[in-house]
Amino acid sequence: MAAENATPLTTEVLVVGGGPVGLMLAGELRLGGAEVTVLERRTGPTTESRASTLHARTAELLDGRGLLGRLGDPPREPRGHFGGIPLDLTLPGPCSGQWKVPQGRTEELLDAWARSLGADVRRGHELHTLTAGEDHVEARASGPDGTVVVRAAYAVACDGEDSTVRRLLAPRFPGHDAGRELLRADVAGIDVPDRRFERLPGGLAVAARRPDGVTRVMVHEFGAAARRRTAAPEFAEVAAAWERVTGERIGAGTPLWVNAFGDASRQLARYRHGRVLYAGDAAHRQMPIGGQALNLGLQDAVNLGWKLAATVRGRAPADLLDTYDTERRAVGLRVLGNIGIQAGLLLGGPEADPLRALLGELIPLEEVRVHLAGMISGLDVRYDMGPDGGHPLCGARLPCLRLLVGDRPSTGFRLLRAGGGVLLDLVGDDRIRAQAAPWADRVRYTAARLDGPRPDGLPDGTDAVLLRPDGHVAWAATAAGAARNGPGEALRRWFGEPGEAGA
Repeated sequence: MAAENATPLTTEVLVVGGGPVGLMLAGELRLGGAEVTVLERRTGPTTESRASTLHARTAELLDGRGLLGRLGDPPREPRGHFGGIPLDLTLPGPCSGQWKVPQGRTEELLDAWARSLGADVRRGHELHTLTAGEDHVEARASGPDGTVVVRAAYAVACDGEDSTVRRLLAPRFPGHDAGRELLRADVAGIDVPDRRFERLPGGLAVAARRPDGVTRVMVHEFGAAARRRTAAPEFAEVAAAWERVTGERIGAGTPLWVNAFGDASRQLARYRHGRVLYAGDAAHRQMPIGGQALNLGLQDAVNLGWKLAATVRGRAPADLLDTYDTERRAVGLRVLGNIGIQAGLLLGGPEADPLRALLGELIPLEEVRVHLAGMISGLDVRYDMGPDGGHPLCGARLPCLRLLVGDRPSTGFRLLRAGGGVLLDLVGDDRIRAQAAPWADRVRYTAARLDGPRPDGLPDGTDAVLLRPDGHVAWAATAAGAARNGPGEALRRWFGEPGEAGA
């Protein structure tokens, strides 16, 4: 191995982990003008099947960066589940339902996007040490050309549930380890019936045949405890459990990928530790039921990226970075709670049947269905906007708006594509334009009008809306209300003092 580099590589933000969460964060940081270096142990995007579901809120965020269309036309399924009980995920908006995109494709897309924006993505680099001082962090990693030293203002751990950063720095990570687990495998050359969370006397079985002929199987034996694993299970273990539960033999098939995941549930006590932050599975560990884990991590990245970029560029309010912890830790706690309930419904034996029967009666009720669909999709996430949060939209994500900017059709999501904040003026009031002018270097004023009827979710009389870069509403008002109590305080809270453009 070559000798250690004599001169450290310097950057503003070091991202450890180049999976979907780390790459999403890298792109967001670059949109905000921050220098970013990504260190990833793997030499290329994952070829494993892993997570394959993008929920509606994640699809909206991708659309807000101009990325959704690059996925082509992936299958979209309105039907999801809650603990294996069918659940219709249909909600208002163009991104409703589950988008079926293999994780490798998502990672490939985000890798190309982050690089196109100027992110320095270094694959084949494995982190060994990370130290955090008062004014910088320093990392050492082994790469193809030897040891690389990276010095940065901040580091973000996006390196998964077995996070090296978390192991090195040992932040408090309360919760519990797995007590039960699901075995899963992608298998070629087998012919078994498709099963959607079929509960049999001995356990739970799932089978789904893909268009390419490969079948994903998942199996849990009721009462079986999770094993302590240092590697993936052997396919023979999966095949034996499948036969005991279903009576079918799949051992002659060809396993393409084998995996086990348990019902562990842990969350960092804090997502920010000085100059080191955590996102995705490095910050929270949960059973990946319904694809929520990947989506939670991608949404972490979009919440953090603009805040950290503003901080390193010197234009953030003093406490802006701390809002990442308060906002996303609360969301993560709620997701871990609903996943814990679903794990009990899925993996519990006969003792879970009464609760499953009760939920089976409640979920068809529209109010219950909408509540659960909003929670699983991420569409109902609402942040505390403080004193400016009196309007019904404040804290929520902007609902889908069809707009005319001049004579050009647009949408609320498209207004976010350049990064930065947006002050959307739906009545063309010069007073609103004047109030936004001092922040023109980081908040784009846009006059537009609705293209069609007022959509669900936009209260009558909403004439002006201040959007954070993540698409959440920081302030909203009527034109008269804006004249009396404009967006100035909200602009200061989220974008700093006017005219401080940073270095």
